[in-house]
Amino acid sequence: MRRAGQAVFDALLDGFPSVSTLTVCCGRGNNAGDGYVIAGLAHRQGMRVQLLQIGDPDALDGDAGIARDEALAAGVTVTRTDDGDTRIEGEVLVDALLGTGIQGAPRKAYARLIERMNVCPSPTVAVDIPSGVAADTGAAAGAAIRAHTTVTFIGRKIGLHTGAGKALSGRVIFARLGVGPEVHAQVPGVDWLTFDALRRKLPVRDADAYKQALGHAVVIGGDRSMGGAVSMAAEAALRCGVGMVTVITRGEHRNAILARRPEAMVLDASDAELVEQVLAKASVIIVGPGLGRRDWGEAFFGLALEQQKPMLIDADGLHWLAETGARPPAGVVITPHAAEAAVILGNSVADVQSDRPASARALADAVDGVAVLKGAGTLIAEPGATDVVGLCAHGNPGMASAGMGDVLSGVIGGLLGQGVPPVTAACLGVCLHSLAADRAAGRLGEASLLATDLVPEMIELLKTGRGQDC
Repeated sequence: MRRAGQAVFDALLDGFPSVSTLTVCCGRGNNAGDGYVIAGLAHRQGMRVQLLQIGDPDALDGDAGIARDEALAAGVTVTRTDDGDTRIEGEVLVDALLGTGIQGAPRKAYARLIERMNVCPSPTVAVDIPSGVAADTGAAAGAAIRAHTTVTFIGRKIGLHTGAGKALSGRVIFARLGVGPEVHAQVPGVDWLTFDALRRKLPVRDADAYKQALGHAVVIGGDRSMGGAVSMAAEAALRCGVGMVTVITRGEHRNAILARRPEAMVLDASDAELVEQVLAKASVIIVGPGLGRRDWGEAFFGLALEQQKPMLIDADGLHWLAETGARPPAGVVITPHAAEAAVILGNSVADVQSDRPASARALADAVDGVAVLKGAGTLIAEPGATDVVGLCAHGNPGMASAGMGDVLSGVIGGLLGQGVPPVTAACLGVCLHSLAADRAAGRLGEASLLATDLVPEMIELLKTGRGQDC
């Protein structure tokens, strides 16, 4: 507990070096004990400390009680604030109200203080996890602290990195507190997926490689007014190393796609004989980008499934998957966002977001394949598993932009076409795509980020085979 308090205090001084007044908000458990340690350290440093306590401070026991006694001995005074109306005075606030064990919404006294902390102009540093955020899901069932910085201990909590928790945590600092790997080995965890860790799984070309041996990806989609989707997916697949790409789309899109990327083959979907020939040669089928929700899209979705080949389904392909109740080929990869996931699972976006790890697992089981649940903190799951495969360490809000999913479809599909196993292709593709987005946002800013801005960054990452770890 002393090490945890010191880690938070160090982060606080690093982030706010000129702070002179501090408000520490404490609850009733060990999280409160951390708060008392921080208050004592700040008081000894010469800061003016306001400590707001919900509940009776004398009720704290164990390590938290010891931390309380040490803080009081150092001269810290406690103000009990069960009604949540006490004036908040600090230039920086410390959230030591609720820890990782919260289930459901915070009780009334906590909720009132959380809401007042959130409207206060002073930034908040959260201890271990923002109060109100569920550590295992990232959901916030009621009032939750919106932190400027969160200092988390011993192990990363998945709730800090996915769903609402990712938005509420601010900058996350991980403090190991001297705990060794033997402790971590006792707890089953989720892989923290980075491109740097996965790059060794990129396909390596033999010296005598030829294009047919490197796979043939077929992209199906692009109904009227949606030709850009298949164009972006095709280019992404080519840039990820697949030998050939054919786009099956409306004939009116052919010239525009060829003008942008002449290396792609573009086939008029009305040519039934050629469509049949191309599908017979496909090593992977990417179906969904710009597919549309009219009869044309439904017909080509059904045609794609008939091939029983390695497949990636995205966008409107996911609509038809749910609408028709069709069974995709084993090992399929699906890439839904929360709204598409809700349709497949027959529930609501709120249900999906309330437990993203469970939703990802349910999606994988539903299709008997690999599920990529996109969003803040993208998760990858495979069927029959008790937990998700991993959580992507990269990504930024600038990715909430049209076409990002089409590029991701091409990335993962291009890897599948080269024979990369589905779960590996999903993890590697998501990390490559998201890290490229982070690098592009670093150049252009998040607000201006476009899907096609990722391609030059992906080229650079694939050229060097190295990413930057998170």
